[in-house]
Amino acid sequence: MSKFPTFGEDDGMATVEYAIATLAAAALAGVLYLIVNGEAVVAGLTALIERALSVKF
Repeated sequence: MSKFPTFGEDDGMATVEYAIATLAAAALAGVLYLIVNGEAVVAGLTALIERALSVKF
């Protein structure tokens, strides 16, 4: 009987899965950043804020 633990074939898989998930999250954040900073979104938000601030009671 061995005193040392035996490891299966998927050693380190959790670390690889976390790394892939982290890269995917970073890529998604980059895409969302580009979308939100696009001209159409910025112009739309600016128009929405200006219209909200110009409401007269």
